[in-house]
Amino acid sequence: MGLIMAALIATVSLAAAPATVTYNLDASQSKFMAHANRSGLLWFKGKNHHLAASDFSGEVEITPDTITPASLHLVVKAASLHETGADFTEPQKQIINKELKDIVLLPDQYPDITFQSTNVTSKGLGGGRYEVKINGNLTLHGVTRPITIPATVTLNGSTLRATGEFSIDRDDYKVKATSAFHGMVRVDDDIKFEFDILGRRP
Repeated sequence: MGLIMAALIATVSLAAAPATVTYNLDASQSKFMAHANRSGLLWFKGKNHHLAASDFSGEVEITPDTITPASLHLVVKAASLHETGADFTEPQKQIINKELKDIVLLPDQYPDITFQSTNVTSKGLGGGRYEVKINGNLTLHGVTRPITIPATVTLNGSTLRATGEFSIDRDDYKVKATSAFHGMVRVDDDIKFEFDILGRRP
């Protein structure tokens, strides 16, 4: 009798659980940026870094009408981050990108920057828009730390768009800002990430 009751309860629980919907991120229609304020007293003082990721993927699962329960898994290829700041010349950007690869991000050793959510809360704003807080673990440069990412999520038919920004302390992730080579990558501790990502239902 005990086993039968347990099976019935499990069946009811599964039937009552809200169905989630999956959205795959479309990098071609999305933006993921890292902004770092300048530091140091060298000849390039006053120029901030604006790094764009050209290769990232991920998956969002949400519950229709309420968003939560929900989850986010995001993978950014570290090697795809490149300088886009308008204040730098193309030769300077090439030097920066080399330093990013050889000294700062070390993509051969740490190829992926990943985020995996652990908990999501949401508040409806009307018109298919939601204010969302995503708690999870960010892994960068081989270091994993918990962070909270605030975002605005908009649902429109078969697409999902999420926008927002968050900051990290690069020292927490043992990311260098070096004066080696040409000394082009020297930034303050605080790095701000900005995203505008589009997800599509399969």
